[in-house]
Amino acid sequence: MSGVGFGLWGLGFALLALSGGGCAKARAETVPEGPPLQMPEPPQRVLAPVEDPAVPAPAPEPDTPAAAVAPPRAPTRPATESRPQPPLPAAPAPPSVAGPRDLRAAPPANAATERSVRETLARAARDINRVDYSRLSAEGRAQYEQAKRFTAQAEQALKERNLMFAATLADKAATLAVELLGR
Repeated sequence: MSGVGFGLWGLGFALLALSGGGCAKARAETVPEGPPLQMPEPPQRVLAPVEDPAVPAPAPEPDTPAAAVAPPRAPTRPATESRPQPPLPAAPAPPSVAGPRDLRAAPPANAATERSVRETLARAARDINRVDYSRLSAEGRAQYEQAKRFTAQAEQALKERNLMFAATLADKAATLAVELLGR
C-alpha cells in the first residue's frame, strides 16, 4: 500500500514540475523598437492653507504696484431723466400647510366612462366563459388565468372609483379572452 501511495505522490510531483516548467519559459521574443518613453514631470502642486473659522483671517497686505495702476473707466452715458420705478408687487403668501391629504383618483367626468368599462368587462367575462379550459395548452391556461385576474382587478378598481386603471385592466382582459377564443 505504501508503494502505491509513493508512486501516486511521485506522479503528482512530476506532473506539477512539468506544468510549472512551461510557465518559466515565457519571455518576449522581440526587442522593443526605439528609446524608452520619457515621463513628463508632474505638475507643481500649490496647497492652500486650511482656514480655521474660529481664527480671524489676517488683513491682506496692500500691493503698491497694483494699486498704482488705476482700472480703466467705462464710458459715461449722457445724463437722462431718472424715471421713478413702479412699486414691486407684494410677494404671494406661502401656501398654508394642512395635514396629510389622501390622494385619490379624480372623480369621473361622466358616467359614460364607467359604463364603457363595465361593458368591456362584461364582454371579456362572456368570452372567457366560452373558452374550453381543458383544450388549452400550458401557455393558453396561463393566459386564461391572467385574463381572469385582470377582470377581478378591474372590478376592484371600479369599486375604488379608479376608472383609468379599471379601463386598462378591462381592455387587457378582453384582449386575452379574444386571443384565447381564436386558438
